[in-house]
This record gives sequence, structure tokens and C-alpha cells, in this order.
Amino acid sequence: MRIDLRSDTVTKPTPAMLDAMMHANVGDDVFGEDSTIAELETRLAVMFGMEAGLFCPSGTMTNQIAIKAHTQPLDEIICDQLAHIYNYETGGWAFHSGVSIKLIQTQRGIIQANQVLPCIQPDQDWLPNTRLLCIENTVNRGGGSVYSLNEMKALKEFCSAHNLIYHLDGARIFNAIVSSNYTTEDLHGVFDSVSICLSKGLGAPVGSVLLGKKDFIKKSRKIRKVFGGGMRQAGYIAAAGLYAIENNVERMKDDHYRAKVLGETLSSLSYVASVLDVETNIVIFSLHEASETKKFIDYLAKHDIHAVPFGGNSVRFVTHLDFTEEMLTRVQEILKKFTLVN
Repeated sequence: MRIDLRSDTVTKPTPAMLDAMMHANVGDDVFGEDSTIAELETRLAVMFGMEAGLFCPSGTMTNQIAIKAHTQPLDEIICDQLAHIYNYETGGWAFHSGVSIKLIQTQRGIIQANQVLPCIQPDQDWLPNTRLLCIENTVNRGGGSVYSLNEMKALKEFCSAHNLIYHLDGARIFNAIVSSNYTTEDLHGVFDSVSICLSKGLGAPVGSVLLGKKDFIKKSRKIRKVFGGGMRQAGYIAAAGLYAIENNVERMKDDHYRAKVLGETLSSLSYVASVLDVETNIVIFSLHEASETKKFIDYLAKHDIHAVPFGGNSVRFVTHLDFTEEMLTRVQEILKKFTLVN
């Protein structure tokens, strides 16, 4: 039995999702003729209180399109040092948009409004123009940490007061919503743009949707085209996204529960130095010695359990819809036996 805890991107479509994909109505989306894509874009825009949406191949593309559409060269964006746009998008903010980046150091990636003020550049010839604040919810490198609704709204008030644009990298926003017990309606009017990833906890095979005002999405659509992201009969994959948001949101609670159980198990083991508080479906823990990390990963792999090292002596597990109760029990058994071979 293969158990893959490397990421929640490793899921495969269920038979019901595949059936929805096979029966999708499609057309050429570059010509605006794919009704399934249009339905997905509209559905998510309405859910999050936005005017329009844009279906793209990846969350990296939606984030980078948003940065490009919101800024111009000589601008600067602000984000946390743990942010996905800084760590995992190949410096796209510089490559695509010609902007600089200001990093904030926080606890687990959760930016507070009072931390943003010192990052706003004075209006000087030799300094970039502070234009855009980007937050990530949940925070991947923060161990799936979650912004509260009040924290997000406080940042909105700050951005409005200081003429900043406010973007949400919502790669795992539904994990945050399910964990914190609020709704998408509670986010209406909070962000200028939102990126929603469909291929993580929602379980679709590919795709993300960028949300914003109509003129922003019109501009973003042209940027998507020049990025090479214009798609044709992509309604077959958009149908997976529609199925996911209709069927796979509430079940994320199961992923969160299993992640918490893994966190509790790891906390009880002598070779584990620390475990970040488990808030959603990501478990980040540290071994006592960095030299143990590869040995530990290799040990798991020998038992067909797969995880990723996460820098230094840290390891990450991510639970998802393909990780079952049976698998959870198996991982617990193998984790407890590691001390016997260490």
C-alpha cells in the first residue's frame, strides 16, 4: 500500500469526478466559448463576492498574473518571508513584472497590520513604489497556519488607509475556511484579488482560478495569453474543479483530523524534537539532528510511505482525500518503530 504524504497535490480524480469531466460541455475558451469554464469562473466569483474569474493552469500563474496586473516596473510588493510567491514561484515577480519585493518576518507567516507600516517606502527617487500586499492562507511553510477573519479584515483596513492593493494567495483557502468556521461570504469585499487553487485539498487534477473586478480580469486574461496560459477545450478539467467545490470542501475536516492525529503521534516520539501546532492538513516537525532527516525519509520510503524534507532537520507531511484511516494507522505504526532501527 503506497502512502503519499508529500503534498495534497498528489491526489487523483475519483470515479465521480472523472464522470463529471467526461460529460462536460466544452468549447474553445480562447474564443470565450467553453461554457464549463465560464460556469466555474462565475461560480467562484459569486462565492467570494467578486465580479469575474479567470481559469488558469496553476496557482503560480494566477499569483503571477495578479502581480503583473496590479503593478508596473519600479513598484514593490510586500509579503511574508515564508510566502509561496517568494519561495516557490522562481522569482516570477522580478522576471515577469520587474518589481522588487519586501519581506516581513512573522510567526508562522501570519502578517499583522502593524508589521506592514515600516515596509511602506517613502516617496524618494531611489526607492521603489510600495504597491501591493500579498498574503497566503493557509501558510504552507507555516505548517498550514491560518489567518483569522479579523486579521484579514484588519489588513484590508490598513491597505485601504495606505492606498495599497491587497491580494490573497488562497492556495488552501478552503482549508482555512473549514478550519475557522466562517464562509466565503464573510470574505466579500476584503480582497482586491484572490487566487483559488483546485488541485490541492479540493482534489482536482489541475487548475486555479483568479478572481477580481471585471476590468482586472480583462487585463489578466491578456496577461494569461502572453504567459502561454490560453487554453482551448479546457472545460474537461474545469469540470473537475466544479465537482470539487461542490463535493470536496466539507470533507477537508477529515484531512485536518488525520493531520492532528499525526501531530500528536509525532509529539510522543523521542526522536522528534518539535511539532508545529497542527491547524489544518499540514504537519511540519523537526528531528533532533539534521543528519537524521535523510535516514528518516529513507526509512519511511522502505515502507512505501513518502514525505519530503523541509529544510535542515524538518520534515513535512500533508494529508489529503487519498489518505485514509487505514493509511493513518499504518503510518502511526511505522513512525513508532523508527526508534528501534535508529
